[in-house]
Amino acid sequence: MRSSTPRLAGVALVTIAGLVLVGCSSKAPSASSTGTSGALTIQPLVQIDKAGKEVKSQAGGTAANPAGDGKATCASTTTIAMAGALTGANAALGINIANGVKLAIKQHNDANKDCQVQFKGFDTEGDPAKAPAVATQIINDANVIGLIGPAFSGETKATGAAFHDAGLLSLTASATNPALTTNGWNNFFRGLANDAVQGPSVAAYMVNTAGFKKVCVVKDDSDYGVGLAQQITTGLGSAADASCALSVKTGDKDFSSAVQSIKSAAPDAIFYSGYYAEAAPFVAQLRTGGVTATFVSADGTNDPQFVKQAGSASKGALLSCPCGPAPADFEKAYEAAFNVSSGVYSVEAYDLATIVLKAIDGGAKDRASVVNFVKGYSGDGLARHYQWDSTGELSSALIWIYQVK
Repeated sequence: MRSSTPRLAGVALVTIAGLVLVGCSSKAPSASSTGTSGALTIQPLVQIDKAGKEVKSQAGGTAANPAGDGKATCASTTTIAMAGALTGANAALGINIANGVKLAIKQHNDANKDCQVQFKGFDTEGDPAKAPAVATQIINDANVIGLIGPAFSGETKATGAAFHDAGLLSLTASATNPALTTNGWNNFFRGLANDAVQGPSVAAYMVNTAGFKKVCVVKDDSDYGVGLAQQITTGLGSAADASCALSVKTGDKDFSSAVQSIKSAAPDAIFYSGYYAEAAPFVAQLRTGGVTATFVSADGTNDPQFVKQAGSASKGALLSCPCGPAPADFEKAYEAAFNVSSGVYSVEAYDLATIVLKAIDGGAKDRASVVNFVKGYSGDGLARHYQWDSTGELSSALIWIYQVK
């Protein structure tokens, strides 16, 4: 996922309730979907490979349980941190992750009276300029044994070296810029596919499956938006129309100029590379401006807030995500804990927190031992199988396409 500047924060958390389970659990998925605006919801359409072709979900092994065997012991100060936007325009994305981590810790603590792991959430606002100061707070907290995050690519880029130097596990549920694993950070692991997987997969789906012949690619100015747009444009090949390849800024609300350019180009589809805070008014203005081309975006937009804010203009939008949908049992527990549906990245956050908890239960007492545990980990989660290569990328990961219906 993402990287953002001042755009990722405080929004109501309505979210991706019970979609189809990716790969690794035999539990039935929830019948509900991602979120609503009137009758509209974000619904799973198909899981795809890099050729844009459907990949059937296969039942995998038993997902790791954060409760463990109930016999764990640990220091009462042992803490797992989460870093990401918890306030601001796109906060729902960070809150989804924080809640996934909290749920795993709650289930662990309920079962392990002698190992009560603490949770601390750190609000970066999704801003790369503010994240380094937050990273310093996390690093200086000696009780923090592992970190789920940062959430966005920009803030991860801005803080990665500091977390590496501190030897603190940085296990992201959402930052998808491919370059993040090229920095030599041996403490950084990505819990989902990166945009070098998502971009070509979605582009191939748009051309080969959806049949789009002419696509306008519009990107925001975040690391996430710029990087994903590059991957999409390359993957689209001749279908990417250079005459309507446009750039907007984080925080923009007036897209009249872009709408006119796109209307003149008359494309089959528009791919928006950015976040829901801008995607919602953008698609609304496209529709009022008479543009009927299919609106396509990715995980930065794949949140019920997009549907809520865009309303009927979001109908028919295609939204990709490297994130796994929520199985029914997870969804039930999540809603019971937080009184809201789960959201994009909630399942990944739960899975990754479970892995850190397994490290703690296995006797990891310091940051280095947690990093080493994750480095050698191989096991099923609710979303997928988790095993990392030497760069911190998953050995295998796929993409989902969703649609607003």
